Amino acid sequence: MVVTDLDRVDVPTISEMRAAQKLLEPHIVKTAIQQWQGHEIETRLDPATQIFLKLELFQRSGTFKMRGALLNIMALDDAARKRGVTAFSAGNHAIAVACAAQRLNTPAKVVMIQTANPARIAAAKAFGAEILFTPDGASAAALAKKLEAEEGLHFVPPFDGKATTTGTGTVGLEMIDALPDLDAVIVSIGGGGLISGIAAAIKQINPNCQLFGVEPTGNDVMSRSFSAHQAQTIDKPQTICDSLSPPYTTPYTYGVCRQFLDEIVLVNDDDVCAALAVLFRGMKLAVEP
Repeated sequence: MVVTDLDRVDVPTISEMRAAQKLLEPHIVKTAIQQWQGHEIETRLDPATQIFLKLELFQRSGTFKMRGALLNIMALDDAARKRGVTAFSAGNHAIAVACAAQRLNTPAKVVMIQTANPARIAAAKAFGAEILFTPDGASAAALAKKLEAEEGLHFVPPFDGKATTTGTGTVGLEMIDALPDLDAVIVSIGGGGLISGIAAAIKQINPNCQLFGVEPTGNDVMSRSFSAHQAQTIDKPQTICDSLSPPYTTPYTYGVCRQFLDEIVLVNDDDVCAALAVLFRGMKLAVEP
């Protein structure tokens, strides 16, 4: 599958995302939206500017990825659920798939790299997943695909596909329902799973709201995709933003982002670290880079 700027992918509709919202409701947290106030942030902005934070770090499993993982597993028939699911991840996706599988009574074999954060490994294990280890991301992906082929496990993608984008679209619905007059939304980009859903939800309800993606300069794969007019890969991401470091985006996520994003902005690791400090001082939030 190759998607270029002339093509359109199957974007989830608002009705599809509303249906997903109802399905997910028993399993997720409707995370808070908090206005960011305080001297330090206010002195950096025009006095009329208001900033609101969608606190998805308080989602069950600690990450927005729970939404897409649940929808992918919910779409399986009984036989597929009984066989189980697999995924590969350095951390957040592994935890989300393990948590989603536990809630839906589905076995999970999750492949993680050997250098993954021990706390993330422990979290995935705590949700009952069997954890397998490989040396690097490429071998982790290969093993997950092998498990899919040889054991019939269903592969749950970390950011690709309509079900994943529909799941993250529910984040956008919660935002636009609470703040219908939003002028702009800013979302970080790794593989594009989060921003594709948020953008699809918000732009279909409020086309005048601007959507800005933010990428680390050390892994600007979506920016490169926009320049090349189709999904790209990158050899070796080099950034502190380990959760934004997949070395590729996909035709699907690229296609949704190309349709709805107004602009992508690049930030370097020094600015990322400075922002983490401002968030901690001003909002007492300890967030990932």
